[in-house]
Amino acid sequence: RIEAARCPDVVVAQIDPKKLRKKQTVNISISGCQPAPEGYSPTLKWQQQQVANFSAIRQSLNKHRNHWRSQHLDSNVTMPKSEDEEGWKKFCLGERVYSEIDALSDNENLGIDYIKVGFPPLLSIVSRMNQATVTSVLEYLISWFGERKFTPELGRWLYALLACLEKPLLPEAHSLIRQLARRCSEVRILEENKNEEQISALNLLICLVSRYFDQRDLADEPS
Repeated sequence: RIEAARCPDVVVAQIDPKKLRKKQTVNISISGCQPAPEGYSPTLKWQQQQVANFSAIRQSLNKHRNHWRSQHLDSNVTMPKSEDEEGWKKFCLGERVYSEIDALSDNENLGIDYIKVGFPPLLSIVSRMNQATVTSVLEYLISWFGERKFTPELGRWLYALLACLEKPLLPEAHSLIRQLARRCSEVRILEENKNEEQISALNLLICLVSRYFDQRDLADEPS
């Protein structure tokens, strides 16, 4: 007890940062979105129009959410549980994209098999998803996108889930959408053929994150 009384209340460790840098094994980037290559950047007018359209969609969704939630789902629609990551990936993207099959066979082209091509983000589906589920599915799809190519199925669901996010954003949702914007900017740089539809979709997601959800510089957020 006498020795304890002699100890200071606050002790500050003397650490040499140079020694830590030598032993560091992981470098964490805190950079934000990559700038658009020449000819890939949308006009300000286009961005403002997309934000206005997105805002209108969100308002309409919130206004009619109870109505769409009451609509019956088709018998072939079985929504996965919130924690079923693989189930949601298959549900949203379809077994064809999930299994990375390039094309459908002739027999499969005769009709739409949503199990294979994925269920679209119908209002009757997304209106049934609470904020925890929306955030979870967004995380699953962004994680998928981090390792694979961008597809129309993925783009539709990302847009729909962003429209379902309620403000103020939860910290995890805020981090996720910034991660999404950064990934979109990385893929945009790698787009050599300048696929206009894909570039436009990537620009749209980046625009919504930066101009609708977050007016601050994306580079401000630590990784």
